[in-house]
Amino acid sequence: MKTEFSLAQLADPHTSEAEKILRTCVHCGFCTATCPTYVLLGDELDSPRGRIYLIKDMLENGRAATEEEVKHVDRCLSCLSCMTTCPSGVHYMNLVDHARAHIEHTYKRPFFDRLNRALLAAVMPYRGRFRLALAGAALAKPFAPLFDAVKPLKPLAAMLRLAPGFPRGRSPSEDSGVHPAKGPRRARVALLGGCAQPVLRPEADEAAIRLLNRLGVEVVRVEKEGCCGSLVHHMGKEEQGLALARANVDAWCAEMDKGGLDAILVTVSGCGTTIKDYGHMLRLDPAYAEKARRVSAIASDISEYLGTLGLPKAEKPMGRKIAYHAACSLQHGQKVKGTPVQLLRTVGFEVAEPFESHICCGSAGTYNMLQSEIAVQLRDRKVANLGKLAPDIIAAGNIGCMTQIGSGTDTPVVHTVELLDWATGGPVPAAVAAAGLSAAA
Repeated sequence: MKTEFSLAQLADPHTSEAEKILRTCVHCGFCTATCPTYVLLGDELDSPRGRIYLIKDMLENGRAATEEEVKHVDRCLSCLSCMTTCPSGVHYMNLVDHARAHIEHTYKRPFFDRLNRALLAAVMPYRGRFRLALAGAALAKPFAPLFDAVKPLKPLAAMLRLAPGFPRGRSPSEDSGVHPAKGPRRARVALLGGCAQPVLRPEADEAAIRLLNRLGVEVVRVEKEGCCGSLVHHMGKEEQGLALARANVDAWCAEMDKGGLDAILVTVSGCGTTIKDYGHMLRLDPAYAEKARRVSAIASDISEYLGTLGLPKAEKPMGRKIAYHAACSLQHGQKVKGTPVQLLRTVGFEVAEPFESHICCGSAGTYNMLQSEIAVQLRDRKVANLGKLAPDIIAAGNIGCMTQIGSGTDTPVVHTVELLDWATGGPVPAAVAAAGLSAAA
């Protein structure tokens, strides 16, 4: 793609990087076939190629974002399916994140849009606030239809509908400390606590810790780590996202220097994609650039890491059919696709993958609240494709996907690591037991 940035514009490292990404695009349009919003809406401006044109015009002319540009950039899920498809290697993720930061700094959103985004940014990255908000949402849930009737309040209605009910108390697995390996120690890892998952589904990290310990891996819950920053980063709130990233980098580097770490493991694939990008996000910060590269270099999804350890092969089938949902952040963002499926089969599950497995379920961080109408269409499409497999259980590696898909089906949706833990000696996942599927078929 031809660009016409001035030398003064290219002196800004962010603009210079955007220009290099833009010049990589060859207009081929392969991305349109795999973009969820283009598939649904059929609008060129709701495809990656269309958004690239809009971003180019906005940045090249050095002007504030317009309402039209904001509408189409906001509709992007950041599912990164386009990056898997692109034959030219366009790094769309970094380009659209830069565009979102530009929008945040140059465009004044309508009042309720600002309010909804500020609420999400102030609550979701902070575990205590999020737990308190869920308690309030459980009480306010009956009022969701009233909010739905007023267009600017639709995001609040979506938040209430997605809320699972009164949150459970703190899990002991949230506490900082060391979970020692069973038997000889073969590795030492940190496990991200993060923000939403410990509140919504603490069983995932509990299962990860049990399984890793049985495999001889010491697990550390590092003090002072928290939200990875992805939720606010993808809303264009760059300063807040980088502040959260720096706090994690400080915490993990201190642990690396103190006791050593072989890996930083993540059970939420959306967080993992961001942490693996810390080296890029903080590349211009002289105090953090090298430390962030150290962190990104050893970050790994839990399934990716388990694939390197090797799980014991099942002596007999588990007798349950699993529909595996490949989270976009895992398959497109981290290029981890076959490993979770292979692990599930190794431990004895029958595993099937749905039609259109590359298409997003509509969760995408805060997307299912801020763009709820599109998100519901994508959820229903995903649930229908999963349902055609007639599974006993749906497995996924991202809490956002689990919440989104679970809101549209009665089939239990569990984290992949919960199933791996169960099959190798751990307890039956709570959602599986609640569905009466604990005994082998």
